[in-house]
Amino acid sequence: MKSYRKELWFNIPERRGFINITDHVVQCLTESSIREGLCLINAMHITASVFINDDEGGLHRDFDRWLEHLAPHEPLDRYRHNDTGEDNGDAHLKRTIMGREAVVAVTDGKLDFGPWEQIFYGEFDGRRRKRVLVKIIGE
Repeated sequence: MKSYRKELWFNIPERRGFINITDHVVQCLTESSIREGLCLINAMHITASVFINDDEGGLHRDFDRWLEHLAPHEPLDRYRHNDTGEDNGDAHLKRTIMGREAVVAVTDGKLDFGPWEQIFYGEFDGRRRKRVLVKIIGE
């Protein structure tokens, strides 16, 4: 069995945002030369997310509006986490809702997706560089 590991770095200039990272992951799979196995993609920060869904702008705006409704950024005193001097209590909750990672099967050297599936990085406390781990194992 072979193993491949790479860190991808992203810097979302706004507090929140979503970017399609599928092409980055496909490049990692190509570099790995693994034909059959599993690909793990996970956010290495507790205020960011990796998830799979459709690459449709309206849906992404819906995610943002829905998450802000569930865990609004303000008022800051709403979150006990912010008592530590942080202002990102909401971002931790948003990450929990959207998830930490995605796992995709690798079949015949390709990501084995269903219709419309793409991989996204979700940022909930941006304006600085953060990492995403890509780990691929297989033959």
